[in-house]
Amino acid sequence: MRTTVRLNDNFLRQVKREAAKRGETLTSMIEQGLRLLLAVRKPSRRKRIELPVSSVGGGTLPGVDLSNNASLLDIMEGRK
Repeated sequence: MRTTVRLNDNFLRQVKREAAKRGETLTSMIEQGLRLLLAVRKPSRRKRIELPVSSVGGGTLPGVDLSNNASLLDIMEGRK
């Protein structure tokens, strides 16, 4: 599955160098890191909270296309 991940440029270069040294892909390095993180994750001790659900209809604001992540990013970062 494809997804978009935003990483710090310097960090990305460092990870790419390490992947090349190991003869691995960037994808495999990311997967390994995430698997390791999930393996050592401790259960949360926080109480589960219920968030209110709006009963007001209406959908998204004009110009917001939820199927276009690049456009959403532009809107969220104030470029649109």
